[in-house]
Amino acid sequence: MRTLYPELFPYRATHLAVDDIHRLYIEESGRHNGQPILFLHGGPGGGSEAWHRQFFDPERYRIVLFDQRGCGRSSPHAELRNNTTADLIEDIEKIRRHLNIDRWVVFGGSWGSTLALAYAQQYPEAVQGLILRGIFLCRDAEIEWFYRRGADRVFPDYWEDFLRPLPMERRDDPLRAYHEILTGDDEVKRMAAAKAWSVWEGRTATLLPNDGVVEHFARPHIALSMARIEAHYFVNKAFLEPNQLLDRIRRLDGIPAIIVQGRYDIICPLNSAWELHRAWSGSQLEIIADAGHSAGEPGIIDALVRATDAFVGKSG
Repeated sequence: MRTLYPELFPYRATHLAVDDIHRLYIEESGRHNGQPILFLHGGPGGGSEAWHRQFFDPERYRIVLFDQRGCGRSSPHAELRNNTTADLIEDIEKIRRHLNIDRWVVFGGSWGSTLALAYAQQYPEAVQGLILRGIFLCRDAEIEWFYRRGADRVFPDYWEDFLRPLPMERRDDPLRAYHEILTGDDEVKRMAAAKAWSVWEGRTATLLPNDGVVEHFARPHIALSMARIEAHYFVNKAFLEPNQLLDRIRRLDGIPAIIVQGRYDIICPLNSAWELHRAWSGSQLEIIADAGHSAGEPGIIDALVRATDAFVGKSG
């Protein structure tokens, strides 16, 4: 079974102003003249982490990570203005041109898979291949599953904690109730809601309980951007047309893709990955029998590292 590549550090890090409000953190690591690959983090609002560099062979890849608007080391933190899917797609293009990259492989999980698909459908000529994990197509049913009814039946104890910051009379529509608190003026309520929102995601991300994952999601800096930006996107249907990513799948004809999906993914259930694969003739789907949603689970790591190796012709 494959594991992550050894720890490595960026050879270049910078901030890029993409409009009058937002400055994005961008870093490059690995081989400066290697195969360019872009890592798209989840959330939206999650931010990139140091271990995300380790999915890629540093001797073969030019590894590009960045923090999307409002999260991680980008600024301003948890900012919702000028923060839509279309803005993020154009940010990716600005980064590609800024780094003088002709074409790159795009790697994304969860929300990162959403953004990777949307970007590739907008700019297919810039995409050499796609590696996707934990498919999230941002359809109403998927958002309903995790934030209203569905996942609560698997984790009723965690769901009760998720609902606790909300008034009883607002618990029939948690997404909108959370959005109001997270965009309101009461800082105490806002931070309590952010932690509960983010911890719900952390607790459900792995097949077996993982305190380290939950602690990461509970950190105030991460929780605030994750909760505010996710709620902002999801009440706005991710700024996508209904079923947009499947309806436009023919735009990806000729682009090779590997999809990795945990069998027991509660956050982004398998049916979305299955529907995407069935609609997309250029895709390969690998279902991991003993995994949930997290990119850090051993079976997911194994499949993703094998996928990145395959894109640079490395065997073993």
